[in-house]
Amino acid sequence: MASNVNPTVRRRRLGQELRRLRELKGMTAEEVAERLLVSQSKISRLENGRRSISQRDVRDLCGVYEVDDQRVVDSLMEMARDSRQQGWWHAFGDIPYSVYIGLETDAESLRVYEPQVITGLLQTRSYAEALIQGALPETSAADIEKRVQVRMRRQERIAAELHPLRLWVVLDEAALRRAVGNNHVMREQLEHLGEMSQLPHVTVQVLPFKAGAHPGLNGQYAILEFADAADSSVVYLEGVTSDLYLEKAHDVQKYAVMYEHLRAQALSVEESRRFIADAAKDYAQ
Repeated sequence: MASNVNPTVRRRRLGQELRRLRELKGMTAEEVAERLLVSQSKISRLENGRRSISQRDVRDLCGVYEVDDQRVVDSLMEMARDSRQQGWWHAFGDIPYSVYIGLETDAESLRVYEPQVITGLLQTRSYAEALIQGALPETSAADIEKRVQVRMRRQERIAAELHPLRLWVVLDEAALRRAVGNNHVMREQLEHLGEMSQLPHVTVQVLPFKAGAHPGLNGQYAILEFADAADSSVVYLEGVTSDLYLEKAHDVQKYAVMYEHLRAQALSVEESRRFIADAAKDYAQ
């Protein structure tokens, strides 16, 4: 496997392989933890890719699983070494949602439902600044700027000439009506949103208030899909103090079905563009 695979994805693939080896051995995570004198939560974190995996961890686990093929061991050790490299986002310091950024950076497609705000990948700088200031009132100016820079850097996936991220966004009408910043900021943002929706790999639909009750009432979520068949899809749920990542097939399928219902209840692409353009005019003053 190429060494330029981003570390978040490499950890995830390595964790999946370690889980497969454990299951082939017929052992539970608790049994492995007892053998290695570590906590069961550590084994779980190693397998779900949320924690860096050292070469020592791999060596110890391969010993427990009685992996005899040295080529397999060497391959896993190499993956462990590469998984400890740093992605571009580490240059910005401690980013709360760095795991998500790593997944987004490697994703082939992304489906997002946003009930309150314009999704980060389609935000203007001014809108992002005003949004972060309002959402995190005790954050310093330096930290706000850092977060804005990271958000702008993430958007490079949309502008990439080769293999841009395929993005499908369903926005609740509330995201267009909520005045973030002043009227100029909102008009600029909605005009930008309309322009981005013209890109062949970006689809934006508006879910109007008149749609009534719908499957997205529980809140924002995103579904990330990857080109490599070895990487299962992930549902991302953003929290205030911690985030949730769902990877089990039945969980992903449930959210995927919900998304299909959201798309069906939303305005068509052309209707959504007209709706966004009309909303932008409301901020003309």
